[in-house]
Amino acid sequence: MDQLLQLVAADFLGKPVGAWLLFLGIVVALLVFDLGLFNRRDETIGVRKSLVMSAFYIAVALAFGAWVWVDHGREAGLAYLTGFVVEKSLALDNVFVISLIFAAFAIPRAYQHRVLFWGILGVLVLRGIMIAAGVALVENFDWILYVFGAFLVVTGVRMFFADEAPQDISQSRPIRLARRILPVSPELDGHHFFVRRPDALGRMKTFVTPLFLALVAIEFADVVFAVDSVPAIFAISTDPYIVYTSNIFAILGLRALYFALAAMVHRFHYLKYALALLLVVVGGKIFVNQIWGKVDPAISLGLTLAILAGGVLFSLWKSPPAGHGTVQPGASARSTSLTQ
Repeated sequence: MDQLLQLVAADFLGKPVGAWLLFLGIVVALLVFDLGLFNRRDETIGVRKSLVMSAFYIAVALAFGAWVWVDHGREAGLAYLTGFVVEKSLALDNVFVISLIFAAFAIPRAYQHRVLFWGILGVLVLRGIMIAAGVALVENFDWILYVFGAFLVVTGVRMFFADEAPQDISQSRPIRLARRILPVSPELDGHHFFVRRPDALGRMKTFVTPLFLALVAIEFADVVFAVDSVPAIFAISTDPYIVYTSNIFAILGLRALYFALAAMVHRFHYLKYALALLLVVVGGKIFVNQIWGKVDPAISLGLTLAILAGGVLFSLWKSPPAGHGTVQPGASARSTSLTQ
């Protein structure tokens, strides 16, 4: 028993092993609850169910943030909440791209949740790798934070002036490469990612379905988005625990919220400008922190919420509701890069 307590209290990346186990236990429980209990059957998830699921995920994320505040202090709690809000906001851009991916591969709504669920498992690993690499860079090269800050400012400016033409995700380089390497079935086979069928010579062969290609495209999209999401969170905190937990909780909830946002995406046409401004502000904050001193986390959180609220309210004011004309959402610099 004493050895177990020592293990739980042992330090791992600046936090007790017990804190990491608590986080991982919550994530595993959410994934089991989601696919194992709440969404065992293929079904079309409506806006109401999507909003209920999303509210539940946000409540869990905020409860975890409250625990971080109580157990690790005010600064850690505010950093977690700010990181969660920033990542959640930047992840909204994923909704537009994911909707393009599903449209490009003609994925029925009943199978979309399955793709997003398995996609999140890949995100858990990919984000962990990228965050670990970021932590190593920051610890060994202090100047890398200036690079992160400059990159965020440039990305924000590019996003503000990005071409708004929709991109054909199915013709992106990763998907063209996957089609050349993998035998691809011409049509879906229910919710299966792989299918056994005879090839042109009558031999039984394993093919990947368009559902699997959609999963590959979503994983690649997350890598692209993480290129600026990860530096953005390092502008808020360099604590690996805060960075990783806020990222993952934001992404877990996004999958639940996707179906509601996809139905209302035309109402958020101007949100990309708020996200662009947010990237510029977060990038600029790095320079302020390094040159003039650390900004109070409460100010960072308040400014983040103000920018996002302004973008949402302005979008709702300027964009017509359903049935009064459709406004296509603008492509950002992040989504445009998927086809390059």
